Amino acid sequence: MGSTVSVLGALTVHARTPPELVAERAAEADIVLTNKAVLDASTLAQLPRLRCISVLATGYNVVDVAAAQKQGITVCNVRGYAANSAAQHVFALVLELTNQVAKHAQHTADGGWTASPDWSYTQSPLTELAGKTMGIYGFGQIGQRVADIALAFGMRVVAHHKHPERDRRAGVDFVSFEKLLAQSDVLSLHAPLTADNQGIINSISLAQMKGTALLINTGRGGLVMEADLKAALENGTIAAAGLDVLSEEPPKSGSPLLGLPNCIVTPHNAWATHEARQRLIEESAENVRAFLAGAPRNVVELVN
Repeated sequence: MGSTVSVLGALTVHARTPPELVAERAAEADIVLTNKAVLDASTLAQLPRLRCISVLATGYNVVDVAAAQKQGITVCNVRGYAANSAAQHVFALVLELTNQVAKHAQHTADGGWTASPDWSYTQSPLTELAGKTMGIYGFGQIGQRVADIALAFGMRVVAHHKHPERDRRAGVDFVSFEKLLAQSDVLSLHAPLTADNQGIINSISLAQMKGTALLINTGRGGLVMEADLKAALENGTIAAAGLDVLSEEPPKSGSPLLGLPNCIVTPHNAWATHEARQRLIEESAENVRAFLAGAPRNVVELVN
């Protein structure tokens, strides 16, 4: 970050900033780059000098955009930098749930194959993706890349999206949220977290899914009511889940989803390939450069 952005002006980097120090550390800044440090209305009110916030992510829920706009602060994000990486992680989770490679590899390492009388065996049923339905909630760049990969696997793809007329493409059927739940063999979440969809995966929506369905969340933990998902996994409402995000990260208080045999949880890895992180830094530098030139790019606009 330093070598890329520091050429554009004086740069101070804080590896971690607790909430109580955000306003203090940003007090002299004209531009703030943030990832998880929250810039809410009360914090922004303490930063009269601030002119631009560039979020080191695609999701911008850490910033009160409405409050920022009222103060004349431009908010930018980085779009699409992790589309390939996130889509790859979606299928890493899907394939682990359907092929259970780690489970079988561990059993082999523990001597299971050596002790087996048969040349081939399985520890649990394996599932083929071809012919199954991939449901995608949110059809931005990541959702679109997931669709491409699903189609390559021979899956049918359905999606629920705010702008189906804008993003229509061959092989993808846009459906209502209710139909998305009912039809999906795999449901993958890719919508940004908003007040409207907070907890949209809950006991009611889970009950509308197939008992054999897999839920994949590499979007935002807040899309899922975690206690409801735990109950659904324990009572067989759905078959399994693969999660890369939780409502609390890291889960200091202990997530109800940790340790369930039919739930895989990874520590927010989907964005974190070397290639994606390099694009993120380069694009963030371009956001700063464009703002300083008077032509902001990747500006977040509130949608009514």
